[in-house]
Amino acid sequence: MDMTTSVEKTTDLLASVLADLEPVVGGITSDQLHDPTPCADYDVEQLTDHVLGWLTTFAAGFADPDGQAPRASLDGYASPADAAAEVRAAAGRLCQAIRGGAASRPLRLGDSAMPGEMALGMILLEYQVHGWDLARATGQPWSPPADAARASLEFAPAMLTDDYQGDGKTFGKPVSVPGDAPPLERLIGLSGRDPLWSAA
Repeated sequence: MDMTTSVEKTTDLLASVLADLEPVVGGITSDQLHDPTPCADYDVEQLTDHVLGWLTTFAAGFADPDGQAPRASLDGYASPADAAAEVRAAAGRLCQAIRGGAASRPLRLGDSAMPGEMALGMILLEYQVHGWDLARATGQPWSPPADAARASLEFAPAMLTDDYQGDGKTFGKPVSVPGDAPPLERLIGLSGRDPLWSAA
């Protein structure tokens, strides 16, 4: 499979994941904002800010002719009242930019940069996992395409290295999941979450 076809497929999968994310963030109620999530460092409100803030940042970075994102941290970002509209707008901008060739250049966050195709793979992985985090924490369904999880399971070893996974790191230690579990459950476990997590 050539790079163009691979990027197009990944972009289509990401578009589907973000379309599923839109009703999840739109379905969060005010009394759920301080509930725990499977992402132990964040409650529902903090994780929503994290998810939306980085989505708008990635979208702006890919849309920029030089690949320069507008921020390197989310200091000061707060989700707007209409979180679903924020996801919809950012998803449209992001996928349009990538389909226009933006993944062929680096994505720059502050002074650091990563290859655009790698950033795209990272975003697909992260938004499946964080979408699951928010859906599970707020009692909503989450069923992005199984092909998205399969693609991220292939990508994950390049991202979930010892430098990024373990106590006090970006991702927790992998949670053992049966080898015949659905792809999303295997991805959730690989990302350091228990697929059986419950807020109760």
